[in-house]
Amino acid sequence: MRLSPHFTLRELTRSQLAARRGIENRPAVGEIENLKRLCTEILEPVRAAFGVPFSPSSGFRSPAVNQALGGATGSQHTRGEAVDFELPGIANQTLARWIRDNLEFDQLILEFPDAEDGSGGWVHCSLVADGNRRQVLTRTRAGYSPGLGGDDMCQIG
Repeated sequence: MRLSPHFTLRELTRSQLAARRGIENRPAVGEIENLKRLCTEILEPVRAAFGVPFSPSSGFRSPAVNQALGGATGSQHTRGEAVDFELPGIANQTLARWIRDNLEFDQLILEFPDAEDGSGGWVHCSLVADGNRRQVLTRTRAGYSPGLGGDDMCQIG
């Protein structure tokens, strides 16, 4: 099932862990609608802006998959509201800053970037139907901090 011009349901539900352990990872209708919104309002604009084809590393996770991965209780991934991704050849800090400056989102996390150049790790981005918080964080081994690796802004908008 195509969720948007460049992204499919299979891409947004793929899980090696679920396949290895035989865990079901199938979203319900409402979760599919949330995934469509993510694709249309986050992933497609990113692809258009950077001109780089990519496939998300994590989208929807059933509660069982999320638990097996050690994901946060109540993770937006379990509602189809969050996606993790990176772009080949683009520093994740650059990607996260572009999203922060150009798109509507609920939560944007630069996850485990390289301290020197902002590469490495991945970008976590979530979107809800109403009431997006525009929360911006960086996550390192030491925990979460506001902003994007040295930025002093944690709330935009």
